[in-house]
Amino acid sequence: MDAANGPHSHPNIKKKTQAMNDMGGHDRQSPAAPLAKPEAVEILSFLEAFSDELEGALDLVAPNAHLRMMMHLLQGHLDGKTVTPTSLIGASRVPYATANRRLKEMVDAGLIEQRPRTATGKSFSMHPSEAMIETWMQLSGRLRRLGETTFGGPGRGQDTRDYYFGGSYIAAQSIPPLRVLHEPLKVSGGLRVLVHGDPTFMVMDTLKRQFEQVIGTEISQRAFSIDRLREEALRNAARDASRYDIIAVDLPWIGEFASKNVLMPLDDAMDLSRLDPADFHTAGWQGAHWGGRAYGVPAQTTPELLFYRHDLFAKAGLEPPSTTETLLDAARALHDPQRGKYGIAWNAARGTALGHTVLMTFADFGQPILDLPEQAGGFGTEHLARGHYRATIDTDAGLAAAEFLLELLKYSPPDILSMSWYERVRPYAAGKVAMAYGYTLLAPYFELDETSPACGQTTYLPHPPAPGMRPVAPVGGYVMGIPANLAPERVPAAVEALRVFTSPEAQKLYVQNGSRTNPRYSVGADPDVRRLSTIFEAVDAMSWRDELQFWPRPPVPEIGDIFKICGEEFHDMLRGIVSPREALRRAQDRADALIGQNGTP
Repeated sequence: MDAANGPHSHPNIKKKTQAMNDMGGHDRQSPAAPLAKPEAVEILSFLEAFSDELEGALDLVAPNAHLRMMMHLLQGHLDGKTVTPTSLIGASRVPYATANRRLKEMVDAGLIEQRPRTATGKSFSMHPSEAMIETWMQLSGRLRRLGETTFGGPGRGQDTRDYYFGGSYIAAQSIPPLRVLHEPLKVSGGLRVLVHGDPTFMVMDTLKRQFEQVIGTEISQRAFSIDRLREEALRNAARDASRYDIIAVDLPWIGEFASKNVLMPLDDAMDLSRLDPADFHTAGWQGAHWGGRAYGVPAQTTPELLFYRHDLFAKAGLEPPSTTETLLDAARALHDPQRGKYGIAWNAARGTALGHTVLMTFADFGQPILDLPEQAGGFGTEHLARGHYRATIDTDAGLAAAEFLLELLKYSPPDILSMSWYERVRPYAAGKVAMAYGYTLLAPYFELDETSPACGQTTYLPHPPAPGMRPVAPVGGYVMGIPANLAPERVPAAVEALRVFTSPEAQKLYVQNGSRTNPRYSVGADPDVRRLSTIFEAVDAMSWRDELQFWPRPPVPEIGDIFKICGEEFHDMLRGIVSPREALRRAQDRADALIGQNGTP
């Protein structure tokens, strides 16, 4: 996958690229850390080593051809390597004729799928079937529990109450590896994908070979910074035929892209039930809709949370922040600029970055940026496609939010007014600030860096609200959609690839390779995933409590300009050029003119 013009480096992608991303626009390389292996892979490695030891110790023990070929096939599938009948026979460690018979038995039993490698159909690649993968996942769980029962381990002596309340059953659930499609995708020139250059999409680049094995065709991926991604998507929509089969779309763009016919409504191309919509975090799935129709599938659900150092809080005798007032108290107590230590970092760079902070801070004070109707859990956005909305900036709650930001400024690093997406997390990872607002997709920068003081010492909370308000974790992230001008003959392949890329199996694979975003409940509940980070359990709990909300950044066509307006006017306020009331009035006037100019009201 081509990362042309795209950003990024990820803590577990040990390479540099030559382009800028929206996490501060830097070309950089972050510390690498080993990734934990999923249970099924660990069991596979153990069985292979155990078989070697057993066969080497006793000459009378003959290799088990079925087992040897199964292990070789599964390992090749997990590594994204092509497995041929010849390599399977070689892995069996038995005579050719015997191995050939055993291989045929496995094919006849439905354990192996054969995919033609050439147009003649005389050469095949071999892949584990769904039956083999499911059998292996069940066997892995049984072997683990058997080992723990016999030799001791986490499962030994487990409280029997877990059995009656379903705990043992839930803990045993594990999403299997990706399965190859029964038929390879037939699409001229391979699949073409346009994405954002962030850690999660870069994991897809790292896993290119595995995904190509699964879908049966080459993948070409282009990655851009956030602003260039939007520009390229709009430019692509103006072409007679799309250059991309799938494009990544930031959630706030949904309204604009639907209105401008950039994206195809998904129900025009597929049966949405194939996606299992109920498995997606509610806010993430709702955020993919405009006018009651889905225009994309959640690929990342990454709320902005408060990261805080629980070790520093414990040392100072502080409770976790539960309101904006206790947040300020904690920031004040932990702010020690003479020692190079600061209370909190956040998005305060002029323009879009600070604009996001303004909208999310408004939400903390119970104020949406538009006149949205109140509903259970927050505010409704379903009517926005019909128009007739206006900006709500110059309000009493808006004034309280502005004054909160001015107070927050006192306990921030001296360069806070130039900090944006990545810059706010970098000092947190370095141990210079005690708290930071940040998207979960940025957590790998300290979670996977064992040298970071924040590694293993971070707790995640929704935004602490103003007193009397509900906590909110504003949802960000990306959906993947199909361009409206995609050639009709390419749409079926795009649909199948979209389903694969956003499936629970793929999402789990992203997490295992360093991503800290996840749009699905099933993935957050997976035991392999839970072992990797506390962030997944925390986000799932926020979703169940209805704290994940996307209304703080309503996806209207004007939202990008509203970010810029708020980011400019409030930046002048933070610099002391204008008062809070003047900043609110100016932002309100500009937003009113913008919405009126578009004819939205």
